[in-house]
Amino acid sequence: MPRAPWRRRRTTDSPRPAGRRWAGPLRRGGAFARQVLLVRVGRRDGELTGGADTALVEPRYVDRRRRYSLNRFGRAEVEAVMPVSPALPPVSPALPPVSEPDDAAARSIPLLPGERTITRRVKFALVNACTLSSLTLGVLAIFLAMQGQVRIAAFALIACVAFDGLDGALARKLGVASPFGAQMDSLADMCSFGMAAPVVVYASLAGSVSTAAAAVACALVAACAAIRLARFNVSPKDGRFFCGVPTTMAAAVLAVTVAIGLPVPGPVLLAGVALLAFAMVSSFPYAKLARLVKLPPWLWLAPVVGALVDIRLTFALIVVGYLVSGPVLWLRQRRAA
Repeated sequence: MPRAPWRRRRTTDSPRPAGRRWAGPLRRGGAFARQVLLVRVGRRDGELTGGADTALVEPRYVDRRRRYSLNRFGRAEVEAVMPVSPALPPVSPALPPVSEPDDAAARSIPLLPGERTITRRVKFALVNACTLSSLTLGVLAIFLAMQGQVRIAAFALIACVAFDGLDGALARKLGVASPFGAQMDSLADMCSFGMAAPVVVYASLAGSVSTAAAAVACALVAACAAIRLARFNVSPKDGRFFCGVPTTMAAAVLAVTVAIGLPVPGPVLLAGVALLAFAMVSSFPYAKLARLVKLPPWLWLAPVVGALVDIRLTFALIVVGYLVSGPVLWLRQRRAA
């Protein structure tokens, strides 16, 4: 059976089909045209982006070296090497360019704003020395409480309160108040009043209440003190009232209670500690010391006389009266509004 015309064997002298004759040159020409376009487009993009001699290469041509012969077109051989373009991060036209921060300006922020004379530096160091003294006395109170000297530790806490009030008054009077001093005072208050005061109270409650209950109450004082200090740093200041009982006053109440040995049962004292902790984070307005000083003189005479008669009972009445004043002022403000 004779072969079909399209399946017959081709000899060396048989003519080559036209399609197969031009398929090879067309394929080689298409590949060469693709490479020329890629190189030219990459050079054009490099000129637009600042004259970089980099070409944008397709992934399949990365790290590939080819030699293309142009002798068919009457030209010399050209060796084409396509470099790998570096990875460029995408840029969104909707976002403005981000400027690099000036490290020199960030490092040159002074701790003491304003004129930096020797006199002002000495005043600034004096104020910070008072803050560090309060911090040191707080650490000392912790060590004394761990050794069982609870009453001496309570007196160290009272000295902490005195130095804490002194550094703020000196900073305002000497004109060296600064954000650095405010942050340093807040950290010292957390150590002295947020940590030392609960430790002293815990040591004083040992034996009168269960250890777990005393630990929970003292941990509550530390947590509420941290919340109170953080809220004070970010809240707008009011010259007339505190928002909640300040940590300094709460620590003073706890220290005086331990120092005078208030004759109160252990569970009642434990409840008072928890109530004082919640009063620190409450939103009740409490009068500042500047407003208390402006009270009529006869109101100051009554506590003095009461202290001469029975200092423990007088102190307990003053603390209860101050804690109750917050809710009373809050109700008056709501009714006025």
